[in-house]
Amino acid sequence: MRSIAVVLLVAVLCVTGAAPPAAAVIPLATGREGWQWPVDPVQVTEPYRAPAHSYGPGHRGIDLAVSPGTAIVAPAAGVIAFAGSVAGRPLLTIDHGHGLVTTLEPVTASLPVGAPVRAGEAVAAAASGGHAVGGTVHFGVRENGEYINPMLLVSAIPRAVLLPCC
Repeated sequence: MRSIAVVLLVAVLCVTGAAPPAAAVIPLATGREGWQWPVDPVQVTEPYRAPAHSYGPGHRGIDLAVSPGTAIVAPAAGVIAFAGSVAGRPLLTIDHGHGLVTTLEPVTASLPVGAPVRAGEAVAAAASGGHAVGGTVHFGVRENGEYINPMLLVSAIPRAVLLPCC
């Protein structure tokens, strides 16, 4: 309802040409409820870059700066779906339900497959190997099988605001 009110306010302001009242400051949208960064502090070393198509080049996640052994926490509640090595890369996958799956690599898992986890619970330690540059952990998220930008889940993204054109 709040977003409808904001759209209506902006539409009225555009039609009337009036300036928005000071109280009409539009807040930032927050990440999805219950989601957080898997490391603290957060320093993004490589951003998400969507591929042009399913098999195109891109960076299907975010790389975060870490020190070896840094505790990695669950970004949201879920169940450990995979903990092990794939093509020599140590990784951890958490199924959060509703089609959302997180993959973290390179990490050494501290919980077994099937273990339920809460958001913020330690699930692994930063390791080495994989495709991520040394001193980083790759944080990838899939929604219904498609990679999405993790920033959509864990951070504030400014809302788009239509401004008068005339």
